Amino acid sequence: QVQLVESGGGLVQAGGSLRLSCAASGSIFSINTMGWYRQAQGKQRELVAVTTSGVSTNYADSVKGRFTISRDNAAKNAVYLQMNSLKPEDTAVYYCHCHGRDYGLRSFTSWGQGTQVTVSS
Repeated sequence: QVQLVESGGGLVQAGGSLRLSCAASGSIFSINTMGWYRQAQGKQRELVAVTTSGVSTNYADSVKGRFTISRDNAAKNAVYLQMNSLKPEDTAVYYCHCHGRDYGLRSFTSWGQGTQVTVSS
């Protein structure tokens, strides 16, 4: 079983910055993708950013140029989301997501518990 623990959410004024962190632990043989999703109140969960094999990245159009996703080169089971120039519409619960294979080479998908990001105007 794979667990994801997130940290770094909070309250910030518009134009400010926050950095989210997510660490994966458990029976992990390899990780294919790690990323961040968010869900605003009354809306569907949406992709924010994802990194594949720590090489390629994809971003939602709404965050391009403002958010940066990165993997930890030393502890490869960690992912970060640097969020700059935050806007009130970025307010949501942010969830870490991970997909890979465990030591039995079985595919797994895990979600974090979510961390609240609130941007005030």
